[in-house]
Amino acid sequence: TTTFAVPAMLLFVSQQPNFGSADLSSLRQIVCGGAPVPEPLMRVYDGRGIPINQGYGLTETAPMVTFLAPEWGMAKIGSAGRPPLFAEVQIVDVNGRRITKPGEKGEVLTRGPNIMKGYWNQPEATAAAIDAQGWFHTGDIGYLDVDGFLFIADRLKDMIITGGENVYPAEVESVLYEHAAIAEIAVIGLPDEKWGEAVVAVAVLKAPGTRLELEALRAFASERLAHYKLPTRLEWVSALPRTPSGKVLKFELRARFGAADRPIG
Repeated sequence: TTTFAVPAMLLFVSQQPNFGSADLSSLRQIVCGGAPVPEPLMRVYDGRGIPINQGYGLTETAPMVTFLAPEWGMAKIGSAGRPPLFAEVQIVDVNGRRITKPGEKGEVLTRGPNIMKGYWNQPEATAAAIDAQGWFHTGDIGYLDVDGFLFIADRLKDMIITGGENVYPAEVESVLYEHAAIAEIAVIGLPDEKWGEAVVAVAVLKAPGTRLELEALRAFASERLAHYKLPTRLEWVSALPRTPSGKVLKFELRARFGAADRPIG
């Protein structure tokens, strides 16, 4: 059996009380997309002997832009993989210049026969998405490592600018997710008079009715994150709003907590 899932689905399955004892011998592999599989979750399934294939793509770039085979999964945690033979990937800066330095972030562009012809009856949107050289602008921020593996940092629209520094929510989320009390986590930017935007964490806790204090969370993350990346506000919810495919609806969180009259920072 091969099953297709997004990381949120894998998380929910792994949290079932009988996950450790359930007979999963018929499950040959998992194909996962939508977001990178966090390292702790990868290790959970690896411990059950279930390989996870990961891929990165968009509706406009079917079936994929990059692919990460299971044998690279643990060595390249967080990576979206490398492009197949039919696709090209490059990273560009804000001026559209190609970035060649490994690890330097920019917008992810891709080109190949898998790219859509255009948006139906939307020539302006098509021209904005696909440039004259045929490169599709994904709107995702990422980088290539020395081996040519793509790492997606975040959506361009979700990036937080606080005190002039760029903060990529996915990076912060991957660290906070490892806290023992946290079941789910989302990081958003909210307006802040002093810093422009504040880093806000919205958490679902594993034990309902318990609390996790902001300072404890900041102390936990401070060993791996720069000070300006640490959340300055923590909110608790019973569940994160998601699309049917499992992606977190961050605009709903921004609308909900951005209107709240609470001190930040």
